[in-house]
Amino acid sequence: MPVRFYPVIFVVLWASAFVSAKYGMMGAGPFSFLFTRFVIVMGLFGVMAVVMRSRWPRRQDMAPTLIAGVLMHGVYLGGVFYAVSLGTPAGIASLIVSIQPIITAFLALVVLGEVIRRLQWLGIALGMIGVVLVISPRLGGEVPAVGLLSCLISVYAMSVGTIVQKRYLGQIDLVSGNALQAMAAAAFYGFLLLTVENYQLEWTLEVTLSMIWIVSAVSIGAVTILMLLIRSGQMAATSSLFFMVPPVSALMGYVAFGEVLGAMGILGFIIASAGVWLVNRPEKP
Repeated sequence: MPVRFYPVIFVVLWASAFVSAKYGMMGAGPFSFLFTRFVIVMGLFGVMAVVMRSRWPRRQDMAPTLIAGVLMHGVYLGGVFYAVSLGTPAGIASLIVSIQPIITAFLALVVLGEVIRRLQWLGIALGMIGVVLVISPRLGGEVPAVGLLSCLISVYAMSVGTIVQKRYLGQIDLVSGNALQAMAAAAFYGFLLLTVENYQLEWTLEVTLSMIWIVSAVSIGAVTILMLLIRSGQMAATSSLFFMVPPVSALMGYVAFGEVLGAMGILGFIIASAGVWLVNRPEKP
């Protein structure tokens, strides 16, 4: 498959997780669902690593691998799910999480020394404006302080996790690396099940189909593509793709659940798309 299609496929698959998770939460607690998800992912990647005789990370790469797994798949996802479970409106949670590309761009500038052009900063700004327009109709309601803090922690965790992945894990095998990162995430959610939530998951048809899709399309498909994009591309360009997730999720919600997608949402989708195009536009020689 041509590499140029990877960003589009990633956005569609990653955005589909939010729609699929809505079905999954009908019969499962958030941490219970995520724990089960990553136990399955760990097993699948583990078997693939053995069958494919993948090279396992070196001892010096083990700590960064596990840390990135906890941050990107544990704290990030768990923080958002926990915030929503506390009563944080989904629109506000999405808006807070959408600042992740901005934080990542600054971290890439400071930590990795990446050069971010003025047009790319403009694209990042347009991406954020587009997200605000898409989400604005869904904003409202009181925001629990703990929920707000949880969202902020999750967005910083994702930003730091991607920087760790870029700086220290550029050469690790994707199959064995994903197996270890899924193991780290499963351990993180296992701890939360011991301290925050009793295990609650009923294998209804909705939960089963949601789990199958999220494990195969998102945890295996989208995450692998994300690792490839992080490894080969500029962090500002890769992280800017997350600006497209809320608009695409809104489109999917319109199709799947009949959720309202008005003129403001369509305008936001167009502006966010233009912003992502600017960030990823090749520099003229």
